[in-house]
Amino acid sequence: MDRVNKKSEINKSHVALRFAQAGQSYSGHAVVQKQIAQHLFELIGEYCPNLLSHLSLNIFEIGCGSGNLSHLLMENLQFKKLILNDLYSEIQQHFLANAKIEYLIGDIEQLEFPEDLNLIASSSALQWVTNLEAIFKKGFLTLNHQAYFCFSTFGQRNLEEIKTLTGQGLDYLSVKNIQRLLEKNGFEILHISEQIAHLNFDHPKHVLQHLKATGVTATASNFRWTKQTLADFYQDYQKFSFSDELGQQQYLLTYHPIYCIARRMP
Repeated sequence: MDRVNKKSEINKSHVALRFAQAGQSYSGHAVVQKQIAQHLFELIGEYCPNLLSHLSLNIFEIGCGSGNLSHLLMENLQFKKLILNDLYSEIQQHFLANAKIEYLIGDIEQLEFPEDLNLIASSSALQWVTNLEAIFKKGFLTLNHQAYFCFSTFGQRNLEEIKTLTGQGLDYLSVKNIQRLLEKNGFEILHISEQIAHLNFDHPKHVLQHLKATGVTATASNFRWTKQTLADFYQDYQKFSFSDELGQQQYLLTYHPIYCIARRMP
């Protein structure tokens, strides 16, 4: 499997296809992503309390997917307009008709951002962006003064087992690099943190099923499993296994979320 060495090599149409195919299974399998969205919203409430009392917010969400974060925003914030972005139009099936919701479908790197925004939010999506600095620049230009850019993305240990065994995966930015890009482009960082989370599986094949069900196999556009490569993968995954309290073999999968609450400087 060829490693994706440059973010510019990400095939956005392939990413859209994989996530669209995983649309029905994503919600049931994206356990970590749901927890991340919940924690991100809690951080928004802690560091941006004025958003909770604002009565007519303009909110733009990048990469809304099945709506893990979107529904938290809808349930807890008073908004005049909520603009939801993703690569593929099928995401609309996850939302009831609402006159206050608009859709901006397409590659966020090619789209113009809405203007007069109080909040740009994104959960578990910006790791797919080729040029994150350009996103921060567009965010600065379209956010109101003292408005917020709040997001989660993934760090360098994300899915490290898969990258170790296959060489396949995204190139993730470090917390320091993200902080530098934000400050360089006019943002004050109110909070930035990272976590390591693990999921356990009974067999390496369940790891692959989980990745497929959540669309994460979108990086593997040129790879086809064979009986031999699959057997090798199962065997090699033993190095990431342990025995639980019942003596059952468990196989780890690592997630490395990064959280950031940033405010546009005057």
